[in-house]
Amino acid sequence: MCPNSASAPCPWDGSPRATRPRRPLRVAATSPSRLLRTGQSRRCRTCGSLIDFYQRADQRPIALHPAELAAAHVPASCRWHLSSGIAHPHGDGSAWCRIPHAVLCPSRIPTARLTAHVEEMRRQLGVRSRRLIDSGAFTPSTPAAPEPAAGSAHPAHPARPVVQLLLGRYLADRPVEDIQCVAQTRHRRRCPLPVLAPGTPKGVWRLLPACPQRGQLTLPAALMALYDLSRLPYAEQVRWRTQRCPAHAAAPNAADLALAGWQVFDPLLHAAHLHTRLPHGPGGEA
Repeated sequence: MCPNSASAPCPWDGSPRATRPRRPLRVAATSPSRLLRTGQSRRCRTCGSLIDFYQRADQRPIALHPAELAAAHVPASCRWHLSSGIAHPHGDGSAWCRIPHAVLCPSRIPTARLTAHVEEMRRQLGVRSRRLIDSGAFTPSTPAAPEPAAGSAHPAHPARPVVQLLLGRYLADRPVEDIQCVAQTRHRRRCPLPVLAPGTPKGVWRLLPACPQRGQLTLPAALMALYDLSRLPYAEQVRWRTQRCPAHAAAPNAADLALAGWQVFDPLLHAAHLHTRLPHGPGGEA
């Protein structure tokens, strides 16, 4: 008699072993979003609650509460619904909706009038956040150190530079050299390669007018330093906008494991990131 080995097709009691094949996550060709749901769930930096990130129709991210709520318990101005992976404001006519985490976060002051049900959820999240902090399982993030003044002489490299591409201006979430590809590799991890890859056309730092948008007040700074990519070929500008390395830019079916770190630049909302002098070590000519 031979003993049963660990690699036997059935367990020790003779019951059939159910082996489910691993299904890789893929994005449908008709999906308006290339973003995978895996890896997009994280915890709030200020309260430690679980949140889900989605893209809006304007490609800006929004943090939503993971669970659906009854639409009758949520104010009309706080209702969101999902369609093909894209978050849309207001309800879709169903009895359920999603709510932004900013409304439920106990560390923020709500800007809308909340219902009793939403207030109770805020209280529960506040109690849970306090327990996580007291037990040492969570530490709220500290405010970021203030950046150098906009008029400082020859800043080294802006921590959040303004980049001009595709007839628009965007605020990056990190220095140009540190912008990382957001695509998923074959090992189901985020690509570690930078977008500013060697051998690819580079932009150039320029001083251009900080044109305010329509209806905004005139800014005190006449010129601002930005990383200009507008003279690059259209395909290169799209690669930067989608935040992909050259290898993944050539693979349009590859999914994304992270949101692109761009924000539409507003000269008034992002006035702290304005710099009036060119940084050291300007980028190569386009």
